[in-house]
Amino acid sequence: MKKLFSGPQHFAKVRYNHPEAPVQLTNAISVLGQETRLAGTDILILCIGTDRSTGDSLGPLVGTRLLDMGLNVPVLGCLDQPIHAGNLSDTIDTLQRDGRRRWVLAVDASLGSMDSVGHVNVGKGSLQPGAGVNKRLPAVGDIYITGVVNVGGFMEYFVLQNTRLSLIFKMANLIAHSISEALPQAPKTAINQP
Repeated sequence: MKKLFSGPQHFAKVRYNHPEAPVQLTNAISVLGQETRLAGTDILILCIGTDRSTGDSLGPLVGTRLLDMGLNVPVLGCLDQPIHAGNLSDTIDTLQRDGRRRWVLAVDASLGSMDSVGHVNVGKGSLQPGAGVNKRLPAVGDIYITGVVNVGGFMEYFVLQNTRLSLIFKMANLIAHSISEALPQAPKTAINQP
């Protein structure tokens, strides 16, 4: 599950409020899932972020929405039990120790240029959590979904704290809906969160 981070390779970039956003995002997730998922691997959705920062709450909100939908795929990271900088490495270690082959869809917030705020990016490969705030965390995922929640480059922690919840909420709903439409409904397996 741990991979070397080779930088983003966006497959799709979708504006969250575009009328075709749900269809475009669902199709992108579905295509990348078919291209990257190996037979016999379990699906796992890893939603990264914290509920203590508005801008960084995208992942936990997506996880909570997926759990509320009753998605029949394991989801780690939600508002009640977020996966964040303090427990991401332990979570990855726990998952690797159980020996299951997993295909991981990783979801996280990101910072970007003014023009990219409000875009949802989907790509093949790992994402690098914490990169926007200069944290060194393990890369994770076979495919990733990132939502550009605000502008990066200066005072990132302040920017994340002052991100509009409305934007995060709308992006989280779009991402959760698209994931639920794109992924096959596999038998649910229990995962104990560290």
